[in-house]
Amino acid sequence: MKADRGFREREHTADWELEAWAPDFPSLLEQAALGLYALSGVRLHPGERRVRRFMVSAPDQETLLVRFLNELLYYGEQENLGFDQLKLNLSDMSLTVEAQGGVIAHRDKLVKAVTYHNLAVRRTEQGLEVNIVFDV
Repeated sequence: MKADRGFREREHTADWELEAWAPDFPSLLEQAALGLYALSGVRLHPGERRVRRFMVSAPDQETLLVRFLNELLYYGEQENLGFDQLKLNLSDMSLTVEAQGGVIAHRDKLVKAVTYHNLAVRRTEQGLEVNIVFDV
């Protein structure tokens, strides 16, 4: 039996695949983000905490998920920041994010992008689940 929320790596031939599940969509977004950092082997510097606020919107859940994760990748690449605490506020298909974290001290592997390959948010008896393929 799976916990009510979480993530795990799935086998994929060339790229990385992550399965995430949660009781609701904001929690699913959070698990996908935590899974992204876990697969990348991101460890944050124990120093000063950083906060970034941003907003993403999309016509559907899958596009919103990709835009949200790609925004996190942007901060990782441009500012060398990773986040371990996320406050998400979802209204329709508009997501407001307050991300708290710090400077990335170590990263095992760089994720280039989040893909739409076989991407579909699925409803289950426990909530929602999704498989996400990352281009590495």
